[in-house]
Amino acid sequence: MSRRHLAPTDDASGEHVHKKRFGQHFLHDPGLIRRIVQAVAPKPGDRLIEIGPGEGAITLPLLREHGELTVIELDRDLIPRIEAAAAGIGTLGVIHADVLTVNFTALAQGGTLRVVGNLPYNISSPILFHCLDHAGAIADMHFMLQKEVVDRMAAPPGNKVYGRLSVMLQLYCRVEPLFKVPPGAFNPPPKVDSAVVRLTPLAQDKRHDADPALVERIVRHAFGQRRKTLSNALSGVATAAQIDAAGIDPRTRAEQLAPQRFVDLAKVVAASA
Repeated sequence: MSRRHLAPTDDASGEHVHKKRFGQHFLHDPGLIRRIVQAVAPKPGDRLIEIGPGEGAITLPLLREHGELTVIELDRDLIPRIEAAAAGIGTLGVIHADVLTVNFTALAQGGTLRVVGNLPYNISSPILFHCLDHAGAIADMHFMLQKEVVDRMAAPPGNKVYGRLSVMLQLYCRVEPLFKVPPGAFNPPPKVDSAVVRLTPLAQDKRHDADPALVERIVRHAFGQRRKTLSNALSGVATAAQIDAAGIDPRTRAEQLAPQRFVDLAKVVAASA
């Protein structure tokens, strides 16, 4: 009697075993999948990139809709599955890599990409910041994330969850929460609610003209000790006099400042360096 060889991530039924280290939660709700594809609304000529296609829940509908798609997948055991599922549907390109090592600017080849993904919750923030580094090569992004992360991304100044992620994303993108996704829409179900968000990078002439590294440093320090006033939290980064020269009360806390005010402060610090 012959025995079928099982891949390391197959169980006895041939199903893929979800890997916790990759933060794998696979979407299976048809109605929500349809809403995501409708939100993306691919058009002729779009260059679609999907981060973490998993078992193809979003990949295959997008491929049927658009005919061409490139996916970035770290789990090598999923790649043959997604390639087999996509056969005959459209043209699927596969990049086997950690998305944090992918150069989106080079991938765009002078054009722009539309990026989609059900992001692993354990590294969602690093992926978002990596995409920001390549915002000039990205037309828009549609991501599924933990709902509390989406709440932080879109939070206005003064909100209790407004923080570094809010400021950095809002300085470079328009952030639009689209809809909530319950745990039961995934296999295995996560322990938290999820949400879909659209990020649209600002046009070049709408982006700030301060030193990006200095802005990031100021924001990181300002929110690193968010209960402190800015003059204390930014000790060693900006003086009270510089904060005042930017039109900001040094006794203010970071969570009270709109994103643009951090840019104003960065310009004052740079000018007096």
